[in-house]
Amino acid sequence: MFRHVAILAYDRLCTFEFGCAVELFALERPELDVAWYSHAVCAIEPGPLRAAGGLALQVPHGLDALDDADTIVIPGWRDADEPPPAQLIAALHRAHARGARLCSICSGAFVLAHAGLLDGRRATTHWRYFDKLSMNFPAIAIEQDALYVEDGNIVTSAGSAAGLDMLLHLVRSDFGADIANKVAQRLVIPAHRDGDQAQLVARPLPQSNTDPIARTMDWARENLRAAHTLASMAGQAKMGVRTFQRRFKDRTGASPLDWLVRERVMLAAQLLETRPGLGIDAIADLSGLGSPESLRRHFRSHGLPSPARYRKDRQRIQQTTP
Repeated sequence: MFRHVAILAYDRLCTFEFGCAVELFALERPELDVAWYSHAVCAIEPGPLRAAGGLALQVPHGLDALDDADTIVIPGWRDADEPPPAQLIAALHRAHARGARLCSICSGAFVLAHAGLLDGRRATTHWRYFDKLSMNFPAIAIEQDALYVEDGNIVTSAGSAAGLDMLLHLVRSDFGADIANKVAQRLVIPAHRDGDQAQLVARPLPQSNTDPIARTMDWARENLRAAHTLASMAGQAKMGVRTFQRRFKDRTGASPLDWLVRERVMLAAQLLETRPGLGIDAIADLSGLGSPESLRRHFRSHGLPSPARYRKDRQRIQQTTP
């Protein structure tokens, strides 16, 4: 379990990325009826620390608090060319050696790269830093078409909002889809964007009720059990098939049918967690995946265990959560 989270703070702190981590892990969530994360904000150097926006921070913990953390979040880094302090690198190596989960947002990947912890691993960062990361750290397998990348116990994400996608992914891994959906609802953001979506899309999250793509997505979510085709979705959007397909990909980074399968898989995962008396056949039907065989195949293609194993694992997590 990765429930005790250390959030790094440093001079010239990236305020947005830091705020995302605090919002996810430090905010009390009594409405969820689960034992939420504990957290510690840890300064890597003496304060007060300057932060973007003219803020000054006094931080309650130092680097020694990292030794008790199950998850460590690096919310950006002040300069991609500046190696982090040796004490921080040593603390990250100790954490990695004992199996802690290390996570970076945006330029925070450079901290892990300078520490040598990304060598031979897949990773990502903000698209502006691809060339610099590749040139300075050629042993890293950089994934450019990714919002976040998980390789073992190291998770890296692209910039800003993609950090929220990664942090929600951690919540989903730790607590399951139902809890992650409720957290996303409180944040008023989409419950799930797969990590393997392109960073450079025009408007990745259409929201307006006047947007035909957004309306079609809402309609499909409300009718996942129905048989949808590219033509039927384009018809709902009142567009030609080719136009709809192109605009959908521009907006979301995914094809309409790939997006539809992801939504159905997420619904099936939520039903497995929240409806223990519902059989696999019924869940396959209600989610629109059709059959248990199709359900298993799509779970496997999305990196999930079999539906039966997924349900068993979630039940075990729920039973062991205080």
